[in-house]
Order: sequence, then structure tokens, then C-alpha cells
Amino acid sequence: MTVGELRDVPVDRPVLTHDLLHHGRVWDLASDLVDLGEVQVVREYVDHPGAVAVIALDDDDRVLLLSQYRHPVQHELWEPPAGLLDVPGEDAVLAAARELAEEADLVAGRWWRLLDFFTSPGGSSERIVVFLARDLSPVPEADRYARTDEEAGMVPIWVPLDEAVDGVLTGRFHCPTTVTGVLAAAAAKARGWATLTPAEPGH
Repeated sequence: MTVGELRDVPVDRPVLTHDLLHHGRVWDLASDLVDLGEVQVVREYVDHPGAVAVIALDDDDRVLLLSQYRHPVQHELWEPPAGLLDVPGEDAVLAAARELAEEADLVAGRWWRLLDFFTSPGGSSERIVVFLARDLSPVPEADRYARTDEEAGMVPIWVPLDEAVDGVLTGRFHCPTTVTGVLAAAAAKARGWATLTPAEPGH
């Protein structure tokens, strides 16, 4: 196998027992007894529904970031619009379009799949799909979503993509969707956007 052929692959290890340790509001804590062939091991992990995030770029290649307080790390982070895959059967790009409208009051005319990643594969099943959105227009005032809780205080800011990259590389931005999304967008831009896979809500 060449370096260019390396890829992560799904593996179906037998789960001998599955126990729910805690049922949470958003995700659960589970414990599995897993047969690895030579040995059986117990692994506890956060059973997560998954999420989406949106790198929204305007015509000047500025990326939209939103400030949001995240209590587990006790930080106010600069993040792209994002949300849970918590609607059964909802396509990921449809969820991304919904989150862009709800959190940023924006609609995108063009969508691409940018990347996807596991946030903490040693302790969580969470997988985040990050989309690139362009051709942005505002949601009409009458149709805007009423934000609550931490989302009510979000502050939007448009950051030139190159400056966002600097923010990631100098350690000023820590949100995983900001770090991965901004760097992936910059890499895709450097390759003339030729590596992206188109995605379209509802298709």
C-alpha cells in the first residue's frame, strides 16, 4: 500500500454486552464489552448523535464566526455555525442549512462537503461533518429563528480566511470545527477548490 492509499476503515468488532450507564439530555454514557479476538475489553464512551458545522464564506473570502460560551471548558469560543444531528433521518447538509439559518440568519446558494472527523475517538462516538457554504443571503426578518440560552448571546464576526488561519496557528482559536474547518477551507482554496464534493440540500 502506498502512502496515497492510506485511509481510515470501519471495523466491526463483536460487542458482547452494551450497557447504558447514563441517559443524558443530548448524549448518553455507554459501556461495551468488546471482543478484540485475543482479548475482551470494556470501553466506556459518550454515545453521541453526531453534528454538522458550516464554514460560510462571503464574496470576499471572509469566514463567519460566532462567539458562544461552552461551559465544560469554561471558555467563550469563536465557532462556525453548527448543531446536532438530532432530527431522525435528516440529511447532514439539510441539518447544516438549518443551523446556518437558525444561528446566523443566512441562506446559502451553494454547498460543498469540506471534511468530516471524529472529535475524540478514544472516548466519544461523535462525528462532525463540515460543509462549505457560499452565495449567502439573509433570512427574511419574519422567518428568523428566536435564539435562546447560550445561542441568544452569540456575536457574529466576519474574519478574512487568511486571518482565521493565523488565529488557528497562533492558538487563539480552539474550537475543533473552527480549527479543522478553517484549515480545510484554506487548503481547498489553495488547490482551486478542486478537491471539494458538491452537496445540495434536499437532493
